[in-house]
Amino acid sequence: MTGQPVQGSGNPAAASCAVEQSQIGAVSVVTVSGTVDMLTAPQLESALSPAAVGTAQAVVVDLSAVDFLASAGMGVLVAAHAELAPAVRLVIVADGPTTSRPLKLVGIADLIELFATRDEALAAVTA
Repeated sequence: MTGQPVQGSGNPAAASCAVEQSQIGAVSVVTVSGTVDMLTAPQLESALSPAAVGTAQAVVVDLSAVDFLASAGMGVLVAAHAELAPAVRLVIVADGPTTSRPLKLVGIADLIELFATRDEALAAVTA
């Protein structure tokens, strides 16, 4: 498994969000922590671009360590799904009131599969 941080926008406020990419076989794993809002969403967008995803067959976005998920972050997830599908399967790891609840409330969970743990998501995309 290899990991590399995704460069931020150069904005000092973006330091409150960390995005790291790693590869597990044919699956790209994007791990996000901190706050995902209008200032930090471009970091997530960069990590989910087709160029960043490369030849991955699936992308797991792990939001387990996210403290706040604003609509800007949710918009990035929907746009990435639209851009990558159907060639690349995008799934999200989100559990709890900070991430899973808003994704379900606005209907994103009806569009993109949600999993409670990274292991569940990886099992689903590699099955």
